[in-house]
Amino acid sequence: MTEETNRVARGMFGDINPKLADLTDEVLFGDVWAREQLSPRDRSMITVAALVAGYRTNELKSHIGRALNNGVTEAELFEMFTHLAFYAGWPCAVTATTIARGVLANRQES
Repeated sequence: MTEETNRVARGMFGDINPKLADLTDEVLFGDVWAREQLSPRDRSMITVAALVAGYRTNELKSHIGRALNNGVTEAELFEMFTHLAFYAGWPCAVTATTIARGVLANRQES
């Protein structure tokens, strides 16, 4: 992981909650996400599924982008959302689909 990636939380909220930012950057993304037992792609799929199921919409946008960067395809994301509709609920799947649309549109504009 690059030094820039390791400091994302510090830039987002490190000024008001430096300990949480350090734990996020160093432990979550610096250690847990770097473990070899699962690929970044697999971790992304698990994380996105958990966020959809838990209706964690604030975090979902950035993790959809991370998933795409880690090799998860658009088709896989939408298939995951469709599958999760039956286990996590229709509103969770529809909201995830809408968020993904925005992420994909922003990526096309960039």
